[in-house]
Amino acid sequence: MKHLLATTCLVAGFMAMAGAAQADCGDVTIASMNWQSAEVLASLDKIILNEGYGCNADVIVGDTVPTITSMIEKGQPDLAPEGWIDLLPDVVNRGIEEGKLVGAAVALSDAAVQGWWIPKYLADAHPDIKTIDDMLKHPELFPDPEDKSKGAIHNGPQGWGGTLVTTQLYKAYDAEAANFTLVDTGSAAGLDGSIAKAYEREEGWVGYYWAPTALLGKYDMVKLEHGVPFDKAEWERCNTVADCPDPKKNDWPKDTVQTLVTKSFSERAGEDVMGYLNKRSWSNDTVNKLMAWMTDNQASGEDGAKHFLQENEALWTEWVSPEVAEKIKAAL
Repeated sequence: MKHLLATTCLVAGFMAMAGAAQADCGDVTIASMNWQSAEVLASLDKIILNEGYGCNADVIVGDTVPTITSMIEKGQPDLAPEGWIDLLPDVVNRGIEEGKLVGAAVALSDAAVQGWWIPKYLADAHPDIKTIDDMLKHPELFPDPEDKSKGAIHNGPQGWGGTLVTTQLYKAYDAEAANFTLVDTGSAAGLDGSIAKAYEREEGWVGYYWAPTALLGKYDMVKLEHGVPFDKAEWERCNTVADCPDPKKNDWPKDTVQTLVTKSFSERAGEDVMGYLNKRSWSNDTVNKLMAWMTDNQASGEDGAKHFLQENEALWTEWVSPEVAEKIKAAL
């Protein structure tokens, strides 16, 4: 009887310790930014933290600047899965230096990318076209919809940063002299529609776009190389300044997309939860395909997260322990 009582107490003690370990995670607020990739990543973290680690996680709506600022000044929300930290490097660095923010995994392993793209079928048919300068030698392959005797470079909507940079690079690479026009697509829908129309007809197309996006998950595109290294000083002096008259050729810098957590959450979450957040990372190709599925199926972020967990077990099980993985599989 004494042995039975001791064993019972021991088991109860272990159970209490396990419960305490789970309770340490407690309530968690996760910021979901107002775009598709951030929405699905926030939902994915919610499912994994709740089902795998016993947290009580909830998703709230956020945006890059107010969310990160609030994390530093107010300690909430606890977690920003997709932090575009290059948009406010001084704020992020200050938060880390002051011990209020902790950087976890780089959410996009190959970073967010912008630039000029061409369809893969065209790149495959013309392997000599790898750079912007290579492309400019062949206006006949990228005909202007309004004037077939010229090539066309499709720009984004007015007001976008990428549109401004594309306008400056059009000058820098002397595209007009190469018999190319710069086409104003009018809107995001217009830009997407121009790609879809060209792709479905297997016609030539070149222009501004970015990743991760659902469109690049549906249409296989190849980003052109810029042929020169990135020059930060030149980028800030002229490539990003609308009225600068003499832009130079430049590479387009990649944007670091990193998961950020508050210092207080990192301390109470425990090693297991932070271990997951320090490992959880996926590529543009993975996110593009997932968002294309979400768009085609009019799926929510939660739907997309569940679809990812069901279809990409080999990837996400590397982020967690076997025990946690089994809990998540059982919940699905």
